[in-house]
Amino acid sequence: MPRTSRVKSNTGVYHIMLRGINQQIIFEDDEDNEKFLEILGICKTLSGFELYCYCLMGNHIHLLLKTVSEDLGKR
Repeated sequence: MPRTSRVKSNTGVYHIMLRGINQQIIFEDDEDNEKFLEILGICKTLSGFELYCYCLMGNHIHLLLKTVSEDLGKR
């Protein structure tokens, strides 16, 4: 069943959750966490969003961010 379309936030603040397929583990160790944070930093630089907080768990991720100059769907 597909998810419903994202509603555009008036404030630009979004809670984003990424999950492994069938709750599959996506972070095996600290090296995986560090690589994800490195890539997230690159994306932040390119897109200019403000990252308020994040939580990396074995099979999913939570991000709380605010879009500034670019919508979520641009990249």
